[in-house]
Amino acid sequence: MHRRRIEEVAARRLDAKFSVLPDGGHTVTESSFFGSHPQLRDPSDVDDVQFLDTTLRDGEQAPGVSLTPEEKARIARGLDRAEIDFIEAGSACTGPGERETIKRVTDLDLDATITSFSRGIQNDIDLALDCDVDGVTIVVPGSDKHIETKVGTTHEENVQNTEELVAYAKDHDLWVEVIAEDGSRARVDYLEELMSASMDAGADRICYADTVGHATPDDTLERIEPMTELGPTSTHTHDDLGLAVTNALVSVAAGADLVHGTINGIGERAGNVALEEVAIALDHGYGVEPMDLTEVYDLAQLISRSTGVPLAPNKAVIGENAFTHESGIHTDGTLKDDAMYEPYPPEKVGRERRLVLGKHAGRAGVEAALGEHGIDADDDEIDEVVERVKAIGDRGKRVTDADLLTIAEEVVGQDRDRRVDLLEMTAASGSGTPTASVRVEVDGEERVASGTGSGPVDAAVSAVQGALGHAADASLDSYHVDAITGGTDAVVTVEVEMSRGDNAVTVAVSDADITRASVEAMVEAIDRLIENEPDQVLADD
Repeated sequence: MHRRRIEEVAARRLDAKFSVLPDGGHTVTESSFFGSHPQLRDPSDVDDVQFLDTTLRDGEQAPGVSLTPEEKARIARGLDRAEIDFIEAGSACTGPGERETIKRVTDLDLDATITSFSRGIQNDIDLALDCDVDGVTIVVPGSDKHIETKVGTTHEENVQNTEELVAYAKDHDLWVEVIAEDGSRARVDYLEELMSASMDAGADRICYADTVGHATPDDTLERIEPMTELGPTSTHTHDDLGLAVTNALVSVAAGADLVHGTINGIGERAGNVALEEVAIALDHGYGVEPMDLTEVYDLAQLISRSTGVPLAPNKAVIGENAFTHESGIHTDGTLKDDAMYEPYPPEKVGRERRLVLGKHAGRAGVEAALGEHGIDADDDEIDEVVERVKAIGDRGKRVTDADLLTIAEEVVGQDRDRRVDLLEMTAASGSGTPTASVRVEVDGEERVASGTGSGPVDAAVSAVQGALGHAADASLDSYHVDAITGGTDAVVTVEVEMSRGDNAVTVAVSDADITRASVEAMVEAIDRLIENEPDQVLADD
């Protein structure tokens, strides 16, 4: 039986028909997978799929995440710019602080429908009404485990209570969605009974919830398909089995037209489905556009900074490596044709392509990188630069822009006149306000400045900015610290990425003093960014 099932799946894959897009990519135009499942519709035939973003509620339930009202307001504005249709601003029953936060969001006058999570209790709906939300998602138990053990009620009482709550919310002019919690472990017949009663009571839509990330695509299909026969259906999937996106797409194919999820996939345990991944799958694979994808990357970074949850470098759509190429073969192919090693252009999701250098670097990548920095080299010089770059990569070190430029200057015999040099730095922190002072040389002129900050590194950076004036108007796009030795005297490597206008540079500096390493890296980056700018930009402000 198992072998026959595998053979059937393989045959369906082989039967899928593809067409080449103008940009060289591919999309499924006729798939026997959907044709062989009469209960599934081809997502290409879907007129519209909407998103309900629960980053501000379910996402905040991730361990260690706590958002301030100001952070939630900024995220909500970003979600609205991305044309997310529904924003779950929080759970009004949590407490006065949460209700204040929800009100901050409802006061923004966004285009999105603003909702609150509500338990199966009338008081939760009243608290949501006090926050001026547009709607509520009423969560009631769906599985036997939740009905009998968690809530301690009967199946009949649960249906009756749900009907009464829906009617009450509709009487107060709220948009209402009903979620059967733990629906992926609910009995199919009971799930259908509960959801049917919800629609009959006046609910605007019903939602399938894989609350614990238990479901396989087969489980999802079995439960959500009969729900779509009852009325507008949503899907809420978690990623504990790594199947959240798959289950969301199966839900859409089965007839669901609204997907719950979070940006970056943050949430409890392994997280909720990542909306940006569902969005790009629908857009690229099936031509369905559920949100403005060009806003995704800025939104992802905002949420990462606000929650303190870093973006995994290999994460689809928003990870640092998603459009970064190091391999010589891939770099060469990408330089010849942008679509050679990318499924869709980075601009689609608000990104830019990056070519980085390391042990896998090839001649084409090195030559392109040198060209970006305005360095002309002949064939022999490029070969030598490639050899040195690979040698650095073989030592397990990332080759930064500053490394490349230093190597190239030595190889081509190009003298570099530094415009900014760090001569001296002191920093102090203790029970008082951290302070720092620096002495720098700018175009042959010594400058001294001091600064304060939240820590010694922040204070030292403030001092450098004061000394450099307008020249320090560079953006610190990335700051990363790695300990490369152990013990209390560990040497750390500070890597910064800075940009000024259309130019960007990455610099790494190692030192036992993290403050000095940070300042030296930033000064080096600024010096590289302004080396070709007019002298007057360094005039003392």
